[in-house]
Amino acid sequence: MELRGIFAPLTAPLALDGAIAPARLRENIARYNGAGLAGYVINGSTGESVLLQWEEVYRLWETAREAAAPGKLLVAGSGAEGTLETIGHTNRAAALGFDLALVRTPHYFKPQMTIDALAEYYLRVADAARIPVMVYSVPIFTHLTVEAPLVARLAQHPNIIGMKDSSGDVKGVAAIIAAAPRQFRTLVGSASTLFESLQLGAVGAILALANAFPDLCAEIFEASRAGDAAKAHSLAQKLIAPAKMLGPQYGIPGLKYALDRLGYYGGPPRPPLLPLADAARREIDAMIAGVLSQTTAAN
Repeated sequence: MELRGIFAPLTAPLALDGAIAPARLRENIARYNGAGLAGYVINGSTGESVLLQWEEVYRLWETAREAAAPGKLLVAGSGAEGTLETIGHTNRAAALGFDLALVRTPHYFKPQMTIDALAEYYLRVADAARIPVMVYSVPIFTHLTVEAPLVARLAQHPNIIGMKDSSGDVKGVAAIIAAAPRQFRTLVGSASTLFESLQLGAVGAILALANAFPDLCAEIFEASRAGDAAKAHSLAQKLIAPAKMLGPQYGIPGLKYALDRLGYYGGPPRPPLLPLADAARREIDAMIAGVLSQTTAAN
């Protein structure tokens, strides 16, 4: 398995009545199939994973498997708080034909989630999983960070093949890459540090922004891979404004609105997330116009 490149953690399309809309996911994937993406993550943070019911997740997994073009890797967000539940979801994804599982850190009992507890969790999941496992560190939501000492332990397991680090900490990414064996694949989830992480040895990224600007994100990766650091850095500057606006500032409601404006299906967020106010919409409209104008000028 060639685990490298840019992956889009796809949004979960919802109809106006709040139900999932698998047909809309199929439409979005049909467009993404023509972009330079390595694959798709279904049921990640960007997919509102904690707000979906698992039967809804399974339906979206089935739809993605049917819609993804040959050669696109499919990654299932299968993490849950309990070890046995995570194993069950992971193997459901395996049965549906997914290639990898992305497993976030359990975090509800945070004081007890020591390095030993997390190691035991991941090793038990990896032992039972019928597809390879990737560790998912997303401290902005879980308030837990997977650091190099834990990675060094987990990377010895033959079924734990890599991780997604969404910390945005470039020094932490460098430490993880240094601590892990060469075959362990480190991907990042922070668009604002994409260029720096690729220069340090990250093999790719799982980026929310790849939903809205898939070709731009893929172009940054390809330029870096080709050794053209100047081009990669120049392109990465175009992600600064959208990374802030569609990330911490307006989050998933902002990203879904941007998708609607860019010709994809975004749709409403699931409560308790709120739709955007008019002022925020205008701000995102201006940001999109700026990114598109820069892209057009560069071409």
